[in-house]
Amino acid sequence: MAIRGMTSRALACAGAFVVLICLWVGAALAQMNEAQRAYYQDWLDDAERAEEVIDEDRASTAALEELRRQLVIYRQDFLEARDVNSVRIATVNSQIEALGPAPEAGQTEPEEVAALRANLEVQLNHFRVPVVVAQEAFNRANGLITEIDRTIRDRQAQELMERLPSPLNPANWETASGEAIDLFWALDYETGNAFGDARASGVLRYELPQVAGLLLAAVVLIVLGRKLMRRVGDAIQVRLNLGTGRVLSFFVSLSGVALQVAGFAVLESAIRATGLIGLRGEFLLERLPVWGAQILLLVWLAGRIYPKTDAPSIIPMSPPRRAAMRFNFLLTSIVLVLFDTKQTIVHLDRLSPATEAALGFPIILLGGAVLLRMRSLAQGARGDDAAASIELGRSGLLRFSAAMGLMGLVIGIAAPVLGALGYVPLAEALIFPALYTLVLFSLILILEGLASDIYGLISGKGEAASESLVTALVGFVLAILALPLFALIWGVRPADLSELWARAMEGVSIGGTQVSAREFLMFIFVFAIGYAATRALQGALGNSLLPRTKLDPGGQKAVISGIGYIGIFLAAIAAISSAGINLSSIALVAGALSVGIGFGLQTIVQNFISGVILLVERPISEGDWIEVNGQMGYVRNISVRSTRIETFDRTDVIVPNADFISGTVTNYTRGDTVGRLILPVGVAYGTDTRKVEAILRDIAEAHPMVLASPPPSIVFQGFGADALDFEIRAILRDVNWILTVRTDMNHEIARRFAEAGIEIPFAQRDIWLRNPEALTQTNASKPEPSA
Repeated sequence: MAIRGMTSRALACAGAFVVLICLWVGAALAQMNEAQRAYYQDWLDDAERAEEVIDEDRASTAALEELRRQLVIYRQDFLEARDVNSVRIATVNSQIEALGPAPEAGQTEPEEVAALRANLEVQLNHFRVPVVVAQEAFNRANGLITEIDRTIRDRQAQELMERLPSPLNPANWETASGEAIDLFWALDYETGNAFGDARASGVLRYELPQVAGLLLAAVVLIVLGRKLMRRVGDAIQVRLNLGTGRVLSFFVSLSGVALQVAGFAVLESAIRATGLIGLRGEFLLERLPVWGAQILLLVWLAGRIYPKTDAPSIIPMSPPRRAAMRFNFLLTSIVLVLFDTKQTIVHLDRLSPATEAALGFPIILLGGAVLLRMRSLAQGARGDDAAASIELGRSGLLRFSAAMGLMGLVIGIAAPVLGALGYVPLAEALIFPALYTLVLFSLILILEGLASDIYGLISGKGEAASESLVTALVGFVLAILALPLFALIWGVRPADLSELWARAMEGVSIGGTQVSAREFLMFIFVFAIGYAATRALQGALGNSLLPRTKLDPGGQKAVISGIGYIGIFLAAIAAISSAGINLSSIALVAGALSVGIGFGLQTIVQNFISGVILLVERPISEGDWIEVNGQMGYVRNISVRSTRIETFDRTDVIVPNADFISGTVTNYTRGDTVGRLILPVGVAYGTDTRKVEAILRDIAEAHPMVLASPPPSIVFQGFGADALDFEIRAILRDVNWILTVRTDMNHEIARRFAEAGIEIPFAQRDIWLRNPEALTQTNASKPEPSA
């Protein structure tokens, strides 16, 4: 009875909930127009049908993919509908906030304000209903898509782990050979019937000229297409002289491959025009251009990476190993063509699992052998040529090639073993994606080399362009763009990639603001434009406008740096606003982080503020001769965090900007380069002091770097312990030459004093012994040395 009571209460609650949902949906529908009601009703019907299909789990994978595609369309529409009334909702919210907080219980507000608040709340609810409906429908569609994806992935996992009859079991060979023979006779039977019908109706006779023309065109394109394009390329190279010609060679060789692929397409049309192909032959014939393209493109890739000539290859190898790698690429193309042929036959005739395993295992064995052979050749090349290994390491390919080699070793051994045990689908899911990965990686290397050659041709750098930053960035972008292709190769469904993109476009909520990939890309785009405009403005000011003003170089640098900081700040604000990010939310986050920044980055912030003060107040400028913290030298650069000083011994000293604000700084050249020289001079006692003064004055006044006004002065400092002390005090035109002036004056003083017979004394000391007799007694007591 208790259980029955609980069940009845649960049913009652569920019924009440359903009634509430129905009432809410009814209210939502009442606020929509006719088209919106019809669309929403269609959505409800499709959502219920999708739930039934998922629960029954009887639909095929193709049907689930189609259902998923329809749900994705609904989800995208609901995602866009969530922002329909966002502007109006924000406006009404701001109006309600302007009225102040709502009165608490027991409090009242003026009737006019209360009526206005009630009216605004009604409008707000009216605007919010479509948003809430869209959000609910979006969540429902998202959940259904997730369930479909889970179902499809479970089915894929089951198919992948399916164990077929072992191809090594002789008991299965009879079945496989029988079905293969039946397939051959079915193709022969269809072809014979088609030939009989064509001969009876006379169609073959009428179509013979067209078929002959198509066959001739196909042979010419396949056999002579590459040679023809090579001659065209040689003629263009002779006429235009495009440097090394590697860029032209790339496009010429690729055009030759395109002509050959077109030849296979013409060959397909010629065979089809005969009318001798049956139903099964039609399916196989459709794959002929694809098979030809696979073989030709892989041979072309091998030729570009491992050229036959002595030209440097993208991956350094000796000529014999290059030839072996080219042959391995040819085998790879054959393996991929055989695998595609086997897949076409299996899907065409629905062969038994035993036959499927027997047909797939030899191809798996050949693919594993190709992977192991490639790894062996790559390792041998690194072992034979140390310079090649160093070059690979510099280019960043060494680590990746080692990873590819390890993948080839593991898969090349594991896949045949799994195939022998009957796990043919799993073995195929390993071996063939690995081969396609090698092909895609080779294509990325070739495109990166092409970008390097184009950049070298345009910039004139030639071979040096391969080491440039542009080439590295191109390689990085190519690797990023190739990630979806690698994912598709390894079995990721296109729907999974689109779902990942949809989640990125949906974004995440940060501080009440929805941030998605679109907003992020918009932020990057606007900020990049603002940053580029700031740099362009700085360049224009630094090269054109500021040099024509009266500002000194330090002031010009301060103006340019200030404009840079302001421009970057404005670019960031514009980027944030264009991305739709609420600045008030950013302010809240910044306020929450300010405490941590204040403690953890206190020194950095202090130096930053000090750098701004230095650029604004300019107590020092670039080129000034200063002394700070015992370091003397020239200011070479002032940044926001530190200042670089070049000392007189040509070493760089990095001084934090805070030291310039809190410490004592001596600037010898602030404002101008005029400075004073003090040169001490000592003469022997007994020298005529007036004569010394006259000689020193003549020397000071005769030097070209000494200013005449104020005139130099000679100071008789006093009587030193060893000499009469004088000083030359002179004002120099440029204090930066003080050491040169000091040297010149010292030379002149030595010459003039020598001519005048004036002695420059040096320190002398008289030593007095208190008891010399003690030393005499000590020497007498010492024994004489023996002979």
